[in-house]
Amino acid sequence: MMMVKSVSLALLASALIGGAHGFAPPKPQSLMAKQAAIPNRVRNTELGPHDKEGTGWNSFANLKDIPSGEESRKFRRTVYSHDDWKKHRSQDRFIYYLFAIFKSGVYKNLGREVTATSLVATLVVIYNCIAGGYTDLDGMQQAAIIEGLPKIGLPLAAFTLTSPSLGLLLVFRTNSSYKRWDEARKNWGMNINHTRDLVRMANCYYDDRNVTPEQRADDLNHVALCTWAFVRSMKRHLSPEWEDETAFQEELYEKLPQQQAQMILDAAHRPNRALQDLSYAIDDLPMHFIRKNEIHKAATIFEDNLGSSERILTSPVPLFYSRHLARFLAVWLVFMPLGLYDAFSGSWNHAMLIPATAVISTMLIGIEEIGTQLEEPFTVLPMQAFCDKIYNWCMEIVSWTPGDNGRIVNSVKTEHAFFTSGDAPAMNGAANGYAAPPVAAAPAPVYEPAPVAAAPVEYAAPPAEYAAPPAPESEGPSQEELNRQWAAAAMGRR
Repeated sequence: MMMVKSVSLALLASALIGGAHGFAPPKPQSLMAKQAAIPNRVRNTELGPHDKEGTGWNSFANLKDIPSGEESRKFRRTVYSHDDWKKHRSQDRFIYYLFAIFKSGVYKNLGREVTATSLVATLVVIYNCIAGGYTDLDGMQQAAIIEGLPKIGLPLAAFTLTSPSLGLLLVFRTNSSYKRWDEARKNWGMNINHTRDLVRMANCYYDDRNVTPEQRADDLNHVALCTWAFVRSMKRHLSPEWEDETAFQEELYEKLPQQQAQMILDAAHRPNRALQDLSYAIDDLPMHFIRKNEIHKAATIFEDNLGSSERILTSPVPLFYSRHLARFLAVWLVFMPLGLYDAFSGSWNHAMLIPATAVISTMLIGIEEIGTQLEEPFTVLPMQAFCDKIYNWCMEIVSWTPGDNGRIVNSVKTEHAFFTSGDAPAMNGAANGYAAPPVAAAPAPVYEPAPVAAAPVEYAAPPAEYAAPPAPESEGPSQEELNRQWAAAAMGRR
């Protein structure tokens, strides 16, 4: 009889421990079998795993060995198109997401944590079988293997009371992390907008009356390259050195003059050096200083975006908050099997406690993992794609010239004479060849005839009873003296 109990207990333990690894990352063979099991309803739509290349919606589509940890972050730099949005809102998305669960980088990062909580649940089930008896494979109830041991468990009310607090902590964690991601994305959105705005104004305001077309093209091309150099330096500044340094140097030497590229690379703060080069390029353009100031305003916004991004990169969510949440969540999940043990009394030896613990752990730890992944947003933002698009757009804008659309454009418009006239008397800025409009002559003065003095009128002296009373004798300091004293007192109080 003792042999039967031992064999049954061994089989139970092996089955339970095997189930504890149900959420561990699958082997490549099991992943292929999982894809083959996807229903035809999904495989025959645009959501199926037959995509030849990954897109913004599914960056992992063409990968055989799906990375986890830090290596998976580069595949989260999504840039959506209309086709991606079509897949994103497909009616088959839930089915596809469920069957592709083992391709999720978030869940792959949770393998050790979920295995640990599942192992705790397994130990709780095995211990209570030893201490309180178990049901064998024939469905017969067996007595406890070791008599006198107490069964372990906790009241479920303890978890019911603490779950709202845990939920609030998780919500605040993910919300604060998403705000950081959103601010970083808006900073790069401002960079995209104002790079185009800056180059557009430089192209439009350029005064090419005294320069050759070749000189105009060279000046504007230099402005466009300096604009790109700043955003590319900002991208390198916000990226890990091991990932981007080599590519950054190659791009600078390829697109910029060698000396300018070397000065940026040697600078202690590369984005500042690139922005200084851009300011020099703007100031060297032939145009009125008021127009230059408008272009410099766009460059100033770059500095604001850089400072905001540096603040996000160097200042995480307060560490005491993140660490307390991690400890709270870990303790709550470790003790959760003790509270759920009695709830699964209807299953064989309470065995369903183990997969339930694994699923609950995956969902809750997954929320915390998402917040952690979003907290540092720059390595999941497609900054390289932003820089490449900025380069293409800036170079395209400076290739346009006035009148290239077939419409005749006057080189100097009447309303712009203040900015471009060179025939007027000089004013501020005339040293650079830009003069102010002529000053209108003052009108001739108009003289009015001098007024004729009227004959004085004599009035009779008033009667004695209406005469002014004599001034009273002074009994103290005058008002002027009082004012001086008050002023002196006020200065003394200060």
